Amino acid sequence: MIDDALVFGAEEAVRKAVAAEVMPRWRQLADHEVVEKNGPHDLVTVADRSAEEHLTRSLTGLLPGSVVVGEEAVHADPGVYEALRGSDPVWIVDPVDGTRQFVRGESGFCTLVALARHGELLASWTYAPVLEQMAIARRRGGALLNGDVLRAGSPAADAVLEVATSHPDYTDDAQKEALAALVSPETEPRPCGSAGLEYLDVARGALDAVAFTWENAWDHAAGLLLVAEAGGASGTLTGEPFRLAGGNALPFTAARDARTVRRILALLQRRS
Repeated sequence: MIDDALVFGAEEAVRKAVAAEVMPRWRQLADHEVVEKNGPHDLVTVADRSAEEHLTRSLTGLLPGSVVVGEEAVHADPGVYEALRGSDPVWIVDPVDGTRQFVRGESGFCTLVALARHGELLASWTYAPVLEQMAIARRRGGALLNGDVLRAGSPAADAVLEVATSHPDYTDDAQKEALAALVSPETEPRPCGSAGLEYLDVARGALDAVAFTWENAWDHAAGLLLVAEAGGASGTLTGEPFRLAGGNALPFTAARDARTVRRILALLQRRS
């Protein structure tokens, strides 16, 4: 299913959707083009919706019989998420990851696309247009950033780990309590920005780990494959692999190597 033509075709589809629907609206949004979904921190813009519609058309055209699970489609109809449990190939789409940064006119946002089937990630695309970064991962095929091979590497055994965690604005009290375990002499936690860009930083060795308390597939699918193909690892609170369709033991982590995953999970398990 994953040949070069599909990989290049999906990359082109992502670039075209962003060029047509996202970048013309960057720093050009009118007040009525930004609305709240579930509170003041959960924003959606006309760019999110238009880009997802554009990607839905182009990606399903590339792979007949495939379906799309996109953030905005699931918001409109939660039943769409069930496609992740089915047998059809699924494109998992976050049209603008880091919407708050996008609304502010900042550069730290990206578009995330992943392709999965039977719960297995096959390929992913992480595109940060302002930063001019395109990261592509293929299952058992490695990870590239602008054509260069990505290697996550490993922190030193005694290193204090830098960990990006779920932002306080998007966590409840119980989730904050769970993440408080990462305030330790072993780690330096900080709130995350765009999840996709944090995963990219792990994959290129610029960040040691991420730890998240939510499991929406569009936030994590592309990044999890990118980290894995760069030599990194991930695991949920019980140590089991992350399941795209949900029902994971949270928080979960992705990190530069398996040893770092074990260090982060050991801290998180002390609060569970």
